[in-house]
Amino acid sequence: MVKNQLNELGELIESELLDSTHHKDGFRCGEPLLDGYLQFQASQDVRRKISACFVIGEPVTNRVKGYYTLSNLSLSSSDLPEQLAKKYPKSYSQLPVTLLGRLARDQRNTGERLGERLLLDAFIRSYIASFTVGSVAIIADPIHEQAKKFYLAYGFIELINSPKMFISMKTVAQLF
Repeated sequence: MVKNQLNELGELIESELLDSTHHKDGFRCGEPLLDGYLQFQASQDVRRKISACFVIGEPVTNRVKGYYTLSNLSLSSSDLPEQLAKKYPKSYSQLPVTLLGRLARDQRNTGERLGERLLLDAFIRSYIASFTVGSVAIIADPIHEQAKKFYLAYGFIELINSPKMFISMKTVAQLF
């Protein structure tokens, strides 16, 4: 049953792993750090297995319309609000999580709900991966207040003593 559900989720994935066929030079999201990461660093990080960078491209030109990165991270259970921390064994001071490190869409694609599509794509990939590599949650690291509001709207909660945000895999599973 779970295998069939995971296969169905896989069919919803829009993105693909960044490779040399993707045109990223003209990507502009309005945040120089995110633009520069895609243009100059992302391919190296993918090669070095530091992060996986997934893109949604234009069908004909392969111009990158948006991207996100995923990698592994551990989270101190003391960073969780008390009601969440008590759900995990006290013997685990660090919890395995998936880091959604970057998420950006090109300004030319405003109005396509591309940010939402990228986030849902990241949710699906992370959830499916959690069956083979343990991960209790997805952690986002918003770059500014507008990004924080975006993540809050999709169920992320703020962590204690950290600018990072948290959504449990259980919550992600309920979305599907």
